[in-house]
Amino acid sequence: MKKHLLAILLLVAPTVSLASGGNIHLDKANIDPQNKESLQRGVRTFVNYCMGCHSAKYQRYNRTARDLGLSDDEVLHNLMFTGEKLGDHMDIAMTPADAKNWFGAAPPDLTLVARVRGVDWLYTYLRSFYRDASRPFGVNNRVFPNVGMPNVLWRLQGIQEPVYETITDDEGREHQALEGLELKDVGLQSPAEFDRTVRDLVNYLAYMGEPIKHQRMALGVKVLLFLLVFFVIAYLLKKEYWKDVH
Repeated sequence: MKKHLLAILLLVAPTVSLASGGNIHLDKANIDPQNKESLQRGVRTFVNYCMGCHSAKYQRYNRTARDLGLSDDEVLHNLMFTGEKLGDHMDIAMTPADAKNWFGAAPPDLTLVARVRGVDWLYTYLRSFYRDASRPFGVNNRVFPNVGMPNVLWRLQGIQEPVYETITDDEGREHQALEGLELKDVGLQSPAEFDRTVRDLVNYLAYMGEPIKHQRMALGVKVLLFLLVFFVIAYLLKKEYWKDVH
């Protein structure tokens, strides 16, 4: 029994660690999964900036079109560029072998990333890249140090530089700690516009992780209301049936 419990804890621990993001303060994403305009902007950003390396192989184009209020023509002309069919999964041409050869590891599929990491983690992570000449792609990330991913949104955001502060430990030794980030080279979008772009992207990733979330929650409310009404009726029937029993 103890061995089984230990095995479960070992399986769960990495997931908890990934979702927590360490001690970094996470900004609130404040997404709105019912905002279809935001979701439409989000899928456009996802297709144009993320799908070069990351797949969403558990999501279909036609499902995205139906749920986001897009027509088939809009999807064909704006989201599909390599001859896919509307019923195809949102997969990519890059093979895992090529990805491992080029990047050192295959980029993960992003269909369920919002459920694994959390929307606040994703929102903060995508806005936390900074210049670091020591890294292979010239950037590092405050939320995910030494991540092997380039900042694919840098043209929109611009380039951020790290701001360090000197920390003295308990033994009196000084060392540099990352205090924050400062935007040095302005991108194509203002900080407010870029924040909205990332929020829309995270909104779409959250939708993709559970497309029927709101239908499920609405159905849950109806079921609870039915059970409440049924309980009242059952209680009244019980009183009626047992009223003459002493």
